[in-house]
Amino acid sequence: MAWDTARTKRLLLEAARAEFSEHGIAGARVDRIAAKAGVNKERIYGYFGNKEKLFNVVLAAAFVELAEKVRPGEGPVGEYVGRIFDFHRDNPALLRLLMFEALHYGDSLVEENPSRHERYTDASKALAESRGCSQEEAGCLLVTLIGLGAWPLAMPQLARLALGAQPQTDEVMDRLREFVIAFAERGAPRGEKPRPGEASCGTLR
Repeated sequence: MAWDTARTKRLLLEAARAEFSEHGIAGARVDRIAAKAGVNKERIYGYFGNKEKLFNVVLAAAFVELAEKVRPGEGPVGEYVGRIFDFHRDNPALLRLLMFEALHYGDSLVEENPSRHERYTDASKALAESRGCSQEEAGCLLVTLIGLGAWPLAMPQLARLALGAQPQTDEVMDRLREFVIAFAERGAPRGEKPRPGEASCGTLR
C-alpha cells in the first residue's frame, strides 16, 4: 500500500508538472492531470487538497532540483551564470513554472517555503563574502546574475529579435551562452561594504 501511494503521488506530480508548465495555474485542469497519471482525480484532492496546493508542491520540488544543480551563488560568477543558462536550456518546464508563479502569486509564496528562502539568503551571504560588499548589494548582484542566465531562455522571442531574428540553433545559443558568461565575469562589480547611512545596491565599483 505504501509503495502504491508513493507511486501514485509520483505519477501525479509528474503529470502536474507537465500540465502546469504548459497551461499555468488558471489553465491547468485536474481532469487532465489525473488522466495523464492514470488515476482517479479524487486522489489529487485526497493527497494534495486542491489544484493550488498541488501547484505549490510541484513548484517546491522543482526548486529543490534547480538549487541542487545550479547551486545559487556558488563559485565564480561566470560559472554560476553558465549553470543557470544550461539548466533552463535543458529544463524549460521549470522556467515556465516560475513565470506562471509570478503571474498568479507575485512574490507571496516566498515565505511559505522556508528552505527556498534560506537557499537564496545563503547565496547572497556567500556573494557578499566573496565580492567584499554588503548582503543587500550581493542580493542585487544575485538578481542580476540570475537574469543574465535565465532571461534569454525565458523570452526566446526577444532573444531572437535582438540577434537579428536568427533561429535559435545550438550554435547561436552556444554563442549567446559564451557572451553572458563573459559579460558576467567582466561586469560583476566588487566593492567595499558601505558605511552607515550610505546607499545600497549602488556602492559597488
